[in-house]
Amino acid sequence: MAACRLRLLLSPNRGIHELFSHTRKFCSSSVPSQFERVGFIGLGNMGSRMADNLFKAGYSVVVHDINHDVMKAFSDKGFLTKNSPLQVAEESDAVITMLPSSAHVMDVYTGPEGILNRGDQVRSRLFIDSSTIDPQTSRKLSAAIASQLNGGSAMLDAPVSGGILSAENGTLTFMVGGSEEAYRSARPLFLSMGKNVIYCGGPGNGSAAKICNNLAMAVSMLGVSEAFSLGQSLGIGAATLTEIFNSSSARCWSSNTYNPVPGVMEGVPASRNYDGGFATKLMAKDLNLAATSAKEVGARSPMTSSAQKIFTELCDGGYEKKDFSCVFRHYFHGKDEV
Repeated sequence: MAACRLRLLLSPNRGIHELFSHTRKFCSSSVPSQFERVGFIGLGNMGSRMADNLFKAGYSVVVHDINHDVMKAFSDKGFLTKNSPLQVAEESDAVITMLPSSAHVMDVYTGPEGILNRGDQVRSRLFIDSSTIDPQTSRKLSAAIASQLNGGSAMLDAPVSGGILSAENGTLTFMVGGSEEAYRSARPLFLSMGKNVIYCGGPGNGSAAKICNNLAMAVSMLGVSEAFSLGQSLGIGAATLTEIFNSSSARCWSSNTYNPVPGVMEGVPASRNYDGGFATKLMAKDLNLAATSAKEVGARSPMTSSAQKIFTELCDGGYEKKDFSCVFRHYFHGKDEV
């Protein structure tokens, strides 16, 4: 019902009869949302898989990316492609962005061919940014969309956790900031791409939650990697320590799901020379966001500072494209399990 109410709110220029007939149509549609046509901007490792899952769920998906080869591949799969973010917003009921940084997100919205450049031509009334960016940028964009676009448009910041495998399998976790009504309306979209959707509060809170999540993930990976390396030096195999960690108080995602020691766990980046997964340069970027946010609010952040320094050092050493779990090998000098 919340989704139906939002449709009414976001369509102020329609007649009453048209409003109610249009609402009934979308609420009873085989596509579980009133947003039948969804725009998707940013078709990288994560975004391409998220867009695929929306398409599989029955949505008509309109896409844009600066990579022309990627655009052709999506066109060949039956997606409608557009040459600019504005063109996507002109053709879509809702727009999702999945981009590398705050600067890229701002360009999509405020650049020469950005969504806010000619707001009177925009059809979309819901905007979802799943990029990992700073909360301040999320809040500024939310305010700009509410004030510059007609018809009560809403924005949600909804970064994700789970990585490429979860994006492919449709099992991502979404952390959502923005109005609660817009969040409720967008849940069917999120559940077409993920399995967990957590409402975090007002604008920017989804981005804040993601920064905190990735900070904890980075510190956890450092602690586990350091412990495994020390154990090897003391004569304890990583497989043995993994068994101990995972059945006792040290159990965590970095030990039981994303183990950094080559030879301990199959299907993780450590088993393929740290290729794929979550790039070290992206972890360094997220830690920079955490450090900046901590400074702005006066929070003590010694773990952030240490993690930031270590992952920046890895990037400077030429490992920026390797998965961040490579810290075990290339910073702590850990060995493969044989």
